[in-house]
Amino acid sequence: MSEQRPTLAVIAAEAGVSQATVSKVVNGRSDVAPGTRERVEGILSAHNYLPPGRHTRARRSGLVDLVISGLDSAWAVEILRGVEAECADHGVGTVVSIVRSDEAVPPSWTDLPVLHHSEGVILVTSDVTEQQIRKVRAAGVELVVIDPVHLPGQNVPSVGATNWAGGLAATEHLLSLGHRRIGVIGGRKELLCSQARIDGYRAALERAGIEVDRDLIRFGDFQHEGGFRNAVDLLALPDRPTAIFAGSDVQAMGAYEAARQAGLRIPQDLSIVGFDDLPMCDWLSPPLTTVRQPLEEMGRVAARMLFQMLDGRPPVSSRVELATELRVRHSTAAPSLGPSTFG
Repeated sequence: MSEQRPTLAVIAAEAGVSQATVSKVVNGRSDVAPGTRERVEGILSAHNYLPPGRHTRARRSGLVDLVISGLDSAWAVEILRGVEAECADHGVGTVVSIVRSDEAVPPSWTDLPVLHHSEGVILVTSDVTEQQIRKVRAAGVELVVIDPVHLPGQNVPSVGATNWAGGLAATEHLLSLGHRRIGVIGGRKELLCSQARIDGYRAALERAGIEVDRDLIRFGDFQHEGGFRNAVDLLALPDRPTAIFAGSDVQAMGAYEAARQAGLRIPQDLSIVGFDDLPMCDWLSPPLTTVRQPLEEMGRVAARMLFQMLDGRPPVSSRVELATELRVRHSTAAPSLGPSTFG
C-alpha cells in the first residue's frame, strides 16, 4: 500500500506551529516569519507534500515561468524561442522574468510562481540552493534548469549541451590546421559550461602531446567586452597565440575587434573559433567558425521535461545534454609564417 499524504495537522505538529501557519506557507502567503517558513518548507519537502489537486494546476493556470538573467543577447533569445514554442504546442503561456544578480536587492525568483499562479519554472544559467528547491517544492512547483552554474542536487532536472566535446572539437580543428599556440577565453570560472569547454580544450592539447600553457587560458563573461579585453592581453604576449578559441560567439566578436586594433588579419594572421552558432555568425567578416549548440532545442527540451513532470511522469534522466557540432566557416586557416604572425 502506498504511503498516505500527511495532513496539515501532522505537518503542523512536527513543525510546532498552527495548521493555519502551515496553510499560509503552502499557499505562498507572505505573513510568515522567515525562520518559521523555512522550517515548515523543510518538513513539507521531507514528506513530499503536495496540496490536493496540485498536480493538475498547470493545466488550469496555463502559465510557465521562464526566469533568466537578461534578454540582451541572441543566446537568450534563442533559448526563449524554444521555450515559447514548446509551451505554445501545449497551449500554455510563458511569463518571462528578468532577475539580475547585480541588483542591490534582487527579487527572489522563488516567489514568482506563486505571484503568477504558475505551476512550473524554467531557470536559465543560475545556481540553485537547497533552500530554494525546498521552497518551490513546498509550493507544489516543478523546476527545470538550463545551463546551471553547478549541477543541481535533489534530482532537479537540467538541460545543457555537450560542452566538453565542443571545446575538444574546436581545439582539435585548430590543431589540425597546424596551430600550436592556441589561446582560450572561457566564461566565468564558476560556470559549469565554461569549465567543461576549457576542459575539452585542455584534453585536445594533451592528446596532441602539447603542454597546456596557463598564460593562454583566460576567463571572461561570455560578453563582447570580456572577449575583447582578454584577446588584447593574449595578443600582447611576447609569444602570442596564432589562434583563439572564444567560449562564446559574442566573445569571439570581441576578439575580432582586438585583432583589428592590433593590425592582424583574420584568418591569415589569427584564427578564431567561437561557440554557440548564433545567427550573426554568417554576417561577420569573415564568417565565424564556431561550435553549434542547439539553443532553441535546449529550450524546447526543458519545457518538455517540465510538462512530463506536471503530468506525473518523471523524466527518464535528470540531466540531458544535447550534441554540439563544429561549423567551419572562414575565420580559421593554417598559421602564417610571415612576420605579422610573430612580430
